[in-house]
Amino acid sequence: MPEDEPNSSTTGSSVVLAAVIERNGCFLICQRPENKRHGLLWEFPGGKLEAGETFFQAAVRELEEELALHVTEVGSVCDAIVDPDSNFVINFVAVEVVGEPVPLEHAAFDWLPIDKLLDLPLAPADRCFAEKLNNGSLHL
Repeated sequence: MPEDEPNSSTTGSSVVLAAVIERNGCFLICQRPENKRHGLLWEFPGGKLEAGETFFQAAVRELEEELALHVTEVGSVCDAIVDPDSNFVINFVAVEVVGEPVPLEHAAFDWLPIDKLLDLPLAPADRCFAEKLNNGSLHL
């Protein structure tokens, strides 16, 4: 578990975990519910950290709630991107899981190679991350 865990009280922003889950060269991507911010756009799954929560704890909670996945490992932050027009800082973190996703809160999900992710209408921070990953400026 990474030592550089977030502390939103010192940053003035809301810390969000985006789980970067890769299997067989494909990434898990989820479509946001229509009634939420960035409705029907696609994203790496995750959510806001609760007070005092680590990335590992948030990943366990969020991925169980949203996709019925069991988290086995959480890496360090690959990238942190401020979501436009909000106080959210999206932290993209490599996460290992077991199980098959069940969309309990998302409209849909898919497993896609990084270059195909860019064909989707992605949420702004997720698009920025996917572009960096695709062009080789980031590595998991």
